[in-house]
Amino acid sequence: MRSEKILKRPDFCFNRGVYKSMGFSDKDLSKPIIGIANCWSEVVPGNYNLRELAKHVKYGIYAAGGTPVEFGVTGVCDGTAQGNRGMNFCLPSRDLLAYDIEIMAEAHQLDGLVLLGSCDKNVPGLLLAAVRLNLPTIILPGGPMQGGVVFDGRKSDLTSLSEGCGMLSAGTLDEESLYDLENKVAPGCGSCSFYGTANTMCCITEALGMILPGGALIPAVYAERSRCGFATGEAIMHLVKENILPRDIITEEAIDNAIRVLNATGGSTNGVLHLLALAREIGIPSKKIMEKFDTIGKDTPLIVKINPAATYNVEDLYHDGGIPTVMKHLEGLLHTGCMTVTGKTVKENLENVRYASSDSKVIKTVEEPFSRTGGICVVRGNLAPETGITKPSAIDPKMHVFTGTARVFNSEEEAEHAILSNEIKAGNVVVIRYEGPKGGPGMREMFKAMKYLVGAGLALSTAIVTDGRFSGTNNGCFVGHISPEAAEGGPIGLVEDGDEITINIPEQSIHLHVSDEELAERKKNWKRPEPKFRKGYIGLYEKYATSASEGGVIDY
Repeated sequence: MRSEKILKRPDFCFNRGVYKSMGFSDKDLSKPIIGIANCWSEVVPGNYNLRELAKHVKYGIYAAGGTPVEFGVTGVCDGTAQGNRGMNFCLPSRDLLAYDIEIMAEAHQLDGLVLLGSCDKNVPGLLLAAVRLNLPTIILPGGPMQGGVVFDGRKSDLTSLSEGCGMLSAGTLDEESLYDLENKVAPGCGSCSFYGTANTMCCITEALGMILPGGALIPAVYAERSRCGFATGEAIMHLVKENILPRDIITEEAIDNAIRVLNATGGSTNGVLHLLALAREIGIPSKKIMEKFDTIGKDTPLIVKINPAATYNVEDLYHDGGIPTVMKHLEGLLHTGCMTVTGKTVKENLENVRYASSDSKVIKTVEEPFSRTGGICVVRGNLAPETGITKPSAIDPKMHVFTGTARVFNSEEEAEHAILSNEIKAGNVVVIRYEGPKGGPGMREMFKAMKYLVGAGLALSTAIVTDGRFSGTNNGCFVGHISPEAAEGGPIGLVEDGDEITINIPEQSIHLHVSDEELAERKKNWKRPEPKFRKGYIGLYEKYATSASEGGVIDY
């Protein structure tokens, strides 16, 4: 054990005294010291229950012969940050969280880790920390919240409020109804009830083998979530004893499995960004991962449809068997020899998993899927020479090929103002640029802009193209992650009002109908923008962030 080296008598009596000042005994200090990194706070609903959940993890660790030590780490809420300066800090918080855990684990020479976090950037940050430290580690999310009252034909969620704002602007909803809805869309804590980035990343992490089977989607308020916490505490001690490490689990084949599950479930486009970052951390080139998204997406059937692609929420997916059942259906397409945090392979974990019931509205079979191709699509073209990312599973098939005229905005706020002022009309392609990793900085989500278009009834007649990101809950026609971004001199920075743009998902292309010669002339007059942040952590991120096509990570 690493902790033995810094707790050995007599040389390290000082260190032992430090622990004893907090009530630890000689018996406690003779056991493996297991860190519990906790993203808990009172500003993030997805993490709100983690303080209570950590107690059950501790019970499991104690029962299995370890000594738990809990510490707090960074964990932000993309929901609160939507549409304001806070979103500049969300993606960069992923990298900061990984550094945060790395510092605590190394400074105190911990023997193993349980990482608690639920939200969009929390879970990928935990994954980065796990493979960087390569200590025995398990990830445990707090679980999704339940859906709210029925609104606009489905169970409501927090995004219903943004759609409601669009409806208010369009005159189809009054203020009193909108304000009343605030009290009814989120009945309790947990990660948002739709299949956004938070729940997508939990599902991906389970597919990677870093969460106990079924642990991704147990709702936050269920007693089973507490039992999962206890089992996680027990399981980390098994990993410590057997020295099973994250890099034994998160391999290239495991990432293939995660890409497969992401596509089969129609998960968030942000999953691409985070899997790129994770692969980069273990030494797999970004180009290779993008090629995997191309090939795996084409032969992965879409077998799950939930909000925003359908009226069902993640709680419904949980009741139909969750990720274990999804992976059971996909078993013939998976690398089943991959190790997991159970100490068993994927194949062994799936042996006793049941299939979804024959009348399931949420999970279909590989033989009779919702679609023959996956939910994520990589596009390329003269507007996105490296790549762009879209999500066919959240786009009406009528909009899989769309040509429109550009309305160009240099920030999210400008675009939102135009939409709410009814300046955007059917046939427009809303181009939102200077919102990439460097240009944002922080690659903000264009969540509100898309929701406003949906609420205004323009989802089937307009599109958004951006070098920023989208939330996993967005629907409508959109392409994000345009690379290279405008701030790096990418072609998206050269688009002008009135230009025609074609999005063609079947052909995986996005084309700006402007000649190469004209673009070259425009490029002569383009100037690199001044940095928006010169100091602080975001100033550092803005200076060293990579392209979205490389995961938007800090590179130095």
